[in-house]
Amino acid sequence: MSSTMNARHRPFVFINMAMSVDGKVSSVRREQLRISGVEDFDRVDSLRAGSDAIMVGIGTVLADNPSLTVKSEKRREERKKMGKPENPIRVVVDSKARTPIDAEVLNRGAGMRIIAVSERAIVEDVGRLGDKADTEVVVCGREEVDLKELLYLLWLRGVNRLMVEGGGTLNWSLLSQRLVDEIYIYVGNVVIGGESAPTPVDGAGFVRDEELVKLELISADKMDEGVLLKWRVLNHNCNRNHKGDIIELYETTSRDKG
Repeated sequence: MSSTMNARHRPFVFINMAMSVDGKVSSVRREQLRISGVEDFDRVDSLRAGSDAIMVGIGTVLADNPSLTVKSEKRREERKKMGKPENPIRVVVDSKARTPIDAEVLNRGAGMRIIAVSERAIVEDVGRLGDKADTEVVVCGREEVDLKELLYLLWLRGVNRLMVEGGGTLNWSLLSQRLVDEIYIYVGNVVIGGESAPTPVDGAGFVRDEELVKLELISADKMDEGVLLKWRVLNHNCNRNHKGDIIELYETTSRDKG
């Protein structure tokens, strides 16, 4: 890792997810359910088209098998006219190199893929993934993927705007390390239930007031049959605008407690 890396050397990072009214993103079987509608699907596609890279965790790949491609042909053509690949770089955070060779993210749509693994990944698995066309395997961290290092490497590759599409473990890791700038949550008009059903943010969780990640509401808009909430993350790292430019420095202190 470069000694010059600091909080400024990373993309603008935003999390986008959909959840039910009771805060679930899928069923207790970890199977996707229809939470949002046509308008929100188009909004997500527009966010993808406007991003330099899209990141997910290995859990999302194994459970949902997403392609993470831009669906609109018009948007893909607009990207190419701007000198960009038709799909953003697709990034999988996969400490143990468990991404299946036949995963949609590795096989559907044109564009570069990056699989981020840790040093404990099995060499044969790393080689197997590295043999895939348009796929690069990068090693970041010993036991787990070092997200700060990964974001720095993406920044060096010209990624200024990074879209994160889950899952809960990756979202927790990014938020707990204060590496997120904004959060977009679509709340659908459904109740899923289930004590063990996945939520937008999992992980160990915070236990003290001073640890909590605090947010500022940007907007709340009715969409389809639900509501889209946009939040700005108030943290002690450098916050950025949508272009990745540093705009402000927030410091979370005891004075912020309500």
